[in-house]
Amino acid sequence: MTDARSRTASRARQQWMVVVVIATGLVVAITVLVAGAAAGYRLNMTASEPLGIWRIRPLKRPPAVGDLVFICPPETEAFSEARVRGYLRSGVCPTGDAPLIKMVIAIEGQRIEIGADVRIDGLRIPQTTIVPADGKGRPLHGDAGGIVPAGRVFLYSPFVASWDSRYFGSIPASGILGLAEEVVTYAP
Repeated sequence: MTDARSRTASRARQQWMVVVVIATGLVVAITVLVAGAAAGYRLNMTASEPLGIWRIRPLKRPPAVGDLVFICPPETEAFSEARVRGYLRSGVCPTGDAPLIKMVIAIEGQRIEIGADVRIDGLRIPQTTIVPADGKGRPLHGDAGGIVPAGRVFLYSPFVASWDSRYFGSIPASGILGLAEEVVTYAP
């Protein structure tokens, strides 16, 4: 009888140790995530850019063509629909969304033409085909194009499934949190 009680007590101690180890691991993981977020690190889990850990670097000048940026989406009809469709993740932006990682491909004063693909000031931009539907078959509509207004940027991602300014148009540059820098990423 004593051996059975001893084995039961030993099993109970082992189970509690497992619970303590898991709880400790969760606390450590949450602490690392919170500290990383406070230091400007973000986890990208969308297909618009490589998956992994990214860092927000301060942008101490106006945005320029070619800048890869973290930007908060504005409160517009297009982004409201994007939330409903599940295109956006929850995050730290004023709208409650996670910042997007996109490349600035046009700034104020540049002319955007959107047809089967995108042209900026007459130059065709590679990998900008407008697709008629998203991955779930819901219709997508290209933006009307035009001149990028003052204080706005036109954004792009070369990934096929990316939802960018081809569809939602230019957005306020004031939403830029900083430059996007890859830390540890994986491109499938």
